[in-house]
Amino acid sequence: MTEAAPITLATDIKVPFYDVDSMGIVWHGHYVKYFEDARCQLLDALGYNYQHMRDSGYGFPVVDIRLKYVKPAKFNRVVRVEAKLQEWEVRLKIDYRIIDIDSGETLTKGYSVQVAVDLQSGEMCYAAPAILQEKIAAYRLREAGQ
Repeated sequence: MTEAAPITLATDIKVPFYDVDSMGIVWHGHYVKYFEDARCQLLDALGYNYQHMRDSGYGFPVVDIRLKYVKPAKFNRVVRVEAKLQEWEVRLKIDYRIIDIDSGETLTKGYSVQVAVDLQSGEMCYAAPAILQEKIAAYRLREAGQ
């Protein structure tokens, strides 16, 4: 596990009608989409989103994703999706928590794991590419105001 403090970002989503079932509850598959929205925001903040990854010669496929449904998210409610980058030296492990803004209750939690793949060779990397380490270091400096 990475020794430095995790990097966390949160994004708010107002649950749209097209994400819910006939009972006004978010269909279970859409929670992964909410995780992805928060993950993309986190990667954008780092300055190393999927476009940057590809441009630097790497892909980062999801190799594992877990969800624990605690309570349902409902139509027209605002939820906060927290994404916390926990590991990045060997793989990207991001923890998620979906919280109902009004009640503060945790609705869903989980994590995803991604690994770096060299796009030219198709080989999985056993350490995160140097460019990712550089982007994380630069982000930490920006956040520290340096």
